[in-house]
Formats: sequence, C-alpha cells, structure tokens
Amino acid sequence: MELIKNTQLPEEPQYPGVEPFYGINLEVLKSLRENWLNTFDWEKEQASLNSFEHFTATIEGLTIHFVHKTSNDPDAIPLLLTHGWPGSFLEFLPVIDPLTSTEKPVSFHVVVPSLPGVAFSTSPPGNWTLADSARVFNTLMTEVLGYKTFSVHGTSIGGFLTYTLYDQFNTTVRAIHCPVVPFYCTTSEEIAAREITLSPLEQFEHERAMDWTYNGTSYVFMHIYKVGKLTPLRRKKSLPHAQPNTLGLSLYDSPVGQLAWMAEKWIDWADVRAGESPSVLTHNEILRSISLYFLTDSFMPSVFMYAQDPELPFKEGIYRKARTDAPMLVSLFKYTVGFWPEDVLRMMGNLVMFRNHEFGGFFAGLENPPALVDDLREIGTYWTG
Repeated sequence: MELIKNTQLPEEPQYPGVEPFYGINLEVLKSLRENWLNTFDWEKEQASLNSFEHFTATIEGLTIHFVHKTSNDPDAIPLLLTHGWPGSFLEFLPVIDPLTSTEKPVSFHVVVPSLPGVAFSTSPPGNWTLADSARVFNTLMTEVLGYKTFSVHGTSIGGFLTYTLYDQFNTTVRAIHCPVVPFYCTTSEEIAAREITLSPLEQFEHERAMDWTYNGTSYVFMHIYKVGKLTPLRRKKSLPHAQPNTLGLSLYDSPVGQLAWMAEKWIDWADVRAGESPSVLTHNEILRSISLYFLTDSFMPSVFMYAQDPELPFKEGIYRKARTDAPMLVSLFKYTVGFWPEDVLRMMGNLVMFRNHEFGGFFAGLENPPALVDDLREIGTYWTG
C-alpha cells in the first residue's frame, strides 16, 4: 500500500480534453487509486479466491496453475476456459458455479488455467508461443486431468489460443466457443465486396472494431520487440516500437503505473454500462485483477506474450478454415473490439451457432455472465465427445 500511497499524480490534467483518445482519464485514475487505498480489501478478495479449488501441475518444466471444478452430472462436458491480456483466471470465476450446476440439461467439468507467466503459473522461456501454450493446455486436459476430449472457450489471446487448439489438436478438442478469432477484423471494403448486409447492432460493432484496429492498438507496438512485416496494423515501416523488457521494467515496482496501463483497456474495451446488472465489471473487479498481476509479478511476462508472437493481435491474418470438423460456436457482445460477420466466420471453421448480444464487451465472463453461460451450454447441442 505504501507504493500506491506514495505515487504522485498531477493535480490537474496537463493536456485537458484529450482523454480517452490519448489514454486513461486522470480523474478516473485518481478515483481508482483512492479506492485501492481506502475501500479495496485484498484479504476479503483472497478469501473469495480461496473459495475455489486451486491446483498446479508441472508440464514441460513449467508450473501451470488452474482452477478445477467438476460437475456431479455423469455426462458433463469437459470445458477449458482460457484468458488473455489484461485478464486472468479471475475473468471466469462468475461462470464456474452456473456451468457446473446440474439444474440445467447441460453441465460441465470446468478447468480455468493461468497462462504461463500469469498469476501462479511460472514464466516460460523467451521463445514461447501460443502454439506452445496450446500444447501444454492440451496435455493438462488429457494427460493430467484424464479428459479424452474437451471443449474450449477463450477471450483475447485466450481466444486465439482456443482457435489454435481447435486447429492443431482436432482429435481431443471437439468443440469451441469464441467471442474473438485470430484473424483481421472484416473491413468495410470486404463487407461490400461480399455483399453482406449488417444489422444495426452489427454495424455498430463493425465501426467500433475498425476504430480499435486503426486507433486503439498502440499498446501492441509497445509490447512487441519488432515491427515485423506490414499488415493493416503496421502501415509504415517506420512505426515506432519499444522492447517489452523496457516497458516491463519501467512499471515493475509501480502498482499505479500498471493500473494506468491496464485499467485503460479494462474500461475502454468494456460496455459503457459496466457495473450495471448483469455486469460485475466494477472498479473493484479491475483493482482485484491489477492486484493479482502486481503481487504475482505477472506484468512483465504478460507483455512478453506479444513479443513472443509478434503477429498478434491477429496472428493468423488471412482467413482460413481450421483443420477439423468439430463444431465452432461464436458469440459477439456489443462493445467488444473485434467483429466478423457470420458469413466470414463460416470460412474459419464448422460454424454451427452465431449469436449477438446487445449487452457486454470484451470481457463477457464479467460483463454478461448469464448470456455467456447460456451460449456455452449450446455446446451440448452439438457435442459428440
């Protein structure tokens, strides 16, 4: 708490009126800092986290942390929930109990691992990629936990990991549910060329995705170590960039610095109604996430994820179909920052369900838990194990 207390922030904005386009609002950051100091209760949060069963397994020399809760239903479907950045396993805690409940026709055995380097999972070597994490998580599910087949859901980088599992481990991964895929968002030109008509909700999502693609991805360049080949996100070879080690070391002992860097994304990528029911994405939830990152030294490994896969955030680039016949289910939420029309999603996998929700954003497990749970239960309609 002393580090938070001793952090000095400007009394007034030095460049008033530029937020949120140029970053987090000073007053929002001050409010979060005050909450952290005066109302946030880490001991209470620890007790809440400890109400779930936590485990670790050693796989390929790494300690992998995971939460595991089984259902009493003998026909329950194994489900792996994978987080991304700036999230953690905390994103999925609100949906674990409903998913394992036997009160509905479809129930799950739920596994929520921490990505290597995040929370209580140890950091991987510098050449680690999403494909490596996919292999480790497949081992966790099949060899450590003994599930012969399983389903997967993921957000952010976890969504890209989900697709990697779907494509590369097609005998064990027999269904996925995605709110995001590792392909460039569909452009206006492509929508017109394919003669796709968007609904008003889809048009809103498309415009938001394009705005994020061209104006909201500067954080990616701060996380990667090289500009790499030109893509829609890298239109000039001279784009500035910074090594993730510099960013990680700069904010290593600054909880408020990490708060500023990540809270901006928690706020900007979420529904503007965050915190209103059914959303549980409150400022307290953001502080809980940042506290976990800071106390477990997760910030530097988390930004290295992008350096290890410098083609992120859209690793695959051009659309292609996954090498599997397993069902793919997709749910979009209004304020998320990625959009792909249903016809385009069909090019990526065996799309069997497409749903779009008026409430929620990038962090569906926190922003609209009931809708996410209902959509995940649709896996049962297509599950053949």
